[in-house]
This record gives sequence, structure tokens and C-alpha cells, in this order.
Amino acid sequence: MEFELDLVSSVALTLVLLLSGNWAARNWKIFSRFAIPGPVVGGFLFALVVLILRESVDLELTIDTTLQSPAMLAFFTTIGLGASLSLMKTGGRYLIIYLVACWGVAIFQNLVGIGLAKALDINALLGVMAGAVSLEGGHGAAAAFGPTAEELGAEGATAVAIAAATFGLIAGSLIGGPLATWLIKHHGLEIKTRDIATIEEQGVDETSEVGEGSIIATAALIGIIVVIGVFLGSWFGDVTGYSLPGYVGAMLIAIIFRNLNDKFGSVALHGKSLSLISELSLGFFLTQAMMSLKIWDLYSLALPLFIILVVQVAVLVAFVVFVVFRVLGRDYDAAVICGGMMGHGLGGTPNAVANMDAIGRRHGLQSRVAMIVVPLSGAVLIDIVALPWIVFCINWVA
Repeated sequence: MEFELDLVSSVALTLVLLLSGNWAARNWKIFSRFAIPGPVVGGFLFALVVLILRESVDLELTIDTTLQSPAMLAFFTTIGLGASLSLMKTGGRYLIIYLVACWGVAIFQNLVGIGLAKALDINALLGVMAGAVSLEGGHGAAAAFGPTAEELGAEGATAVAIAAATFGLIAGSLIGGPLATWLIKHHGLEIKTRDIATIEEQGVDETSEVGEGSIIATAALIGIIVVIGVFLGSWFGDVTGYSLPGYVGAMLIAIIFRNLNDKFGSVALHGKSLSLISELSLGFFLTQAMMSLKIWDLYSLALPLFIILVVQVAVLVAFVVFVVFRVLGRDYDAAVICGGMMGHGLGGTPNAVANMDAIGRRHGLQSRVAMIVVPLSGAVLIDIVALPWIVFCINWVA
């Protein structure tokens, strides 16, 4: 039996699932404990219902995802508009060290994923999906790059990426706090924190309230950048033969625009409008990606995927303990940042913040350094290197 939802019905269902997912993520302990995003909750629960109906009554449901791509383009553009390189100067040496470490994690996660995928005799693109795409990238990158990998022949890539991202969210939340506490006790660290300069963004109005004018102006700017970015991706593919997804092109153009604007100050960016559009576009595209997930594609990949993810966790733990903790100075701030890196390196920035908050409450002192450096790197600056690296790896093994 086949059932098809048209565009309007699909949009309405997406918004209902987004609202219900956000409610569940706030009110159900199992979701709030691991900081699982609302769009993931709502969309994935719906995908489970579809799986049950498919197996029980042979129902094939088709959802119109026409608006998923524009929402994804808008979201990655807002990420680029937030990537001001001037923030690196004000974040101090902790930010530079942590950011370079994050870039290193993105590099080895893809290499580990590709190597193990080949050893397990599965498509190497699935190794990329179980690498930096889903772990450091989270559900947003998983939903974005999964379809690209499927277009290049990796069947079930989106399901693999989403499953890996979900595994990472839970693993990062479970491991981060205990790891930081072990570092503090094992090394007998004094519970004290350093101060760090308050970061003020240039050329961004964070005080004005959201209004019709600011929303329209911000949306127009995003639209212009998206058009240029999509053209860049198409042109790059024609010239080089390599695939550059439109959302990556849009993000790169947005980064260039933001930093030129910081220097010359030609356009006033409205911070609250930018944040609102970013939140809405991410929620919509991620919910729609999750609700249209074909979970049955995972049946034959469960064991290889589990092996890859367990190795990824072990490698990240070793890197954090033996490299990151040491280069950050082997102090309390370094231990808290390491707890955050486990959350961010396996799940997402919200998991990192939740880990660090729990560590601070456990030891009676919040690390201001960690609370600034980790979110700034994880939510903004990491993509400057991580996304081009992911695109390179996808083209390399395709």
C-alpha cells in the first residue's frame, strides 16, 4: 500500500513533529539527559512509526521534501555568517589550541572511518558518514551529507550517518563527565579557573529586537549568499570534476562576506534575526531529514557500523587524554575542556556544554575558559576546515 503526502501536507507534518519533538526533548528525561535535539526526537520517532507500518501492513509512505534543501542552504549560510576570524584573536591560546585539536579530530575521524570501512568490506563512503560527518558534525551534517553520499552510490548513507550521530550523542554524554573527573582526581588538580577576555563580535547588532525589517533584510542577505554559493558549487564541479555541495559553497561565501564585513563594516548584521532564521531552518530541515529516514537500510550494516563507532570512541578518548589535556596545560580548565571535547567530538556543542556544566557543578566551580572556548569552536569555527575536509574525503573515496 502506497501513501503520498503533497508539499503542504509534508510541511504541516514537519512543523507538528518539530513542535512535538521540542516539547519531548524538554520534558522527557531520557532526551534531556543526553541533550538530544528536538528535531531529532520528533523526526526519528515518526521514522520508527513508518518502519513499524512498513513491516506490519506493508505501507510505503512518500514525503515531499522539496523545502528541505532551501532550509539546509539557509542554515549553513547562517553558520558561515557567524564565523568571524576576529573571534580567534580574542579567545586566547586556549581557543587556538582547542580549535586546532578539533580540526585534528575531524581529520583522524574520517581516516579511521575510511580505513575500517575498507577493512570491513563496506563502501568507504559509509566510513566517512561514520566519521567527522556524524560525530563532530552531528545530526545536521549527517542529514546534509548523507544524500550526497547516496547520490555517489553509497546505499543507506543517510541512515548510517543519522544512526552514528545518535550513537555519538549518547556516548559523548556518558563519557565526557566521568573522563574529566578522572583527570582531575588522577592528576590531583587544584580546582581553580583562569579568566579570559569577554568576546565581542564586530559588526553585529545583538541588542535590537527582532522586527519585520530586520527579518526581511537578514533573509534577503542569506538569499543572495545562497544563490552565489550554489553557483560556486556548480561552477567548481564543472571545472574540477569534484562534487562541492551547494550548502558548502554557500557557507564559504558567507564566511568570506562576514570577514570582509568585519573589516570594512559595510552591512549591519542583526544578531537576533540571524539566530532566529538559523534555528528555524535547522529545525525544519533536520526534522524533515529524520522523518524521511529509511531505517531498514541499516539492517545489513549494523555490525560494521558498531565496530567503526566503538573504535572512533576509543581513539578520541586516547587523543583527549594523552594529547589535548597535556597541550592545554594539565590544569582544571584543561580537564573541563576535555570533558567538553568528548561531548562535542562525538555528539554536538549542546552535549559539550551539558558535560561542562555537570563537571562544574560536580566540583563547585564553572570553568569560564571552557564555557567560551568550546562552544565558540564547536558551533562556529570548526567548520572552516572540517566541511572542506569532508567534501575532499567524499570525492576521494567515491
